[in-house]
Amino acid sequence: MSGEDTAGSGADARKPVNAVPPTGKTQLRVGRLVKAHGLKGAIKLELYTDDPEGRFVPGATFTLQVPESSPWHGKPLTVREFKFMNSHPVAFFEGVDDRSAAEELIRAILWVDEDAQPSPTEEDAWFDHQLVGLDVVRDGQVVGKVARVDHLPAQDLLIVKVRDEEVLVPFVKAIVPEVDIAAGRLIVTPPAGLFEELPDDGDDTPAEPIEDDTEPSA
Repeated sequence: MSGEDTAGSGADARKPVNAVPPTGKTQLRVGRLVKAHGLKGAIKLELYTDDPEGRFVPGATFTLQVPESSPWHGKPLTVREFKFMNSHPVAFFEGVDDRSAAEELIRAILWVDEDAQPSPTEEDAWFDHQLVGLDVVRDGQVVGKVARVDHLPAQDLLIVKVRDEEVLVPFVKAIVPEVDIAAGRLIVTPPAGLFEELPDDGDDTPAEPIEDDTEPSA
């Protein structure tokens, strides 16, 4: 899969942009269904697009990323209505008419086909698909691989797969000073404890109890 339909933010932030290859078509991740809302099939969305009103117009159809066990596996999902309710994006979809049907779709990721666009020309900007799969190198050692890029309001995060765990790395120059697409790697200079548990300051010997010189009261 490719990446999200959004860009990074912040003065020191790296800039993942729309993840599309130079030719042909690809798929963009535009949202994730996070919570059933009400009793009539509405679902709250986590948006990965800067143009939700344009992406979620009535009739827009998405490819679903769901487990194979899901009744929606292999089926498209079509928007019936999209709105903001108490500042939260909420959508109604064709064939999703009650809360039970909505709950079957929770955690589904929505993808759309997109025409190819040229590579980013802005300095320190990359498509998400260029970052996913890069080796993550710290002090000359590979510590993991980029699994995906999460776009949050405050900053973008690289989700790095380290053995069986995921580590969230802020995508800022202070922590990711070098991205080398050609070499298939990026360099990280993380704060202590980001990729491992912080060491104890001393040995494991329990501290001696503090003696109280006061005479016990009667």
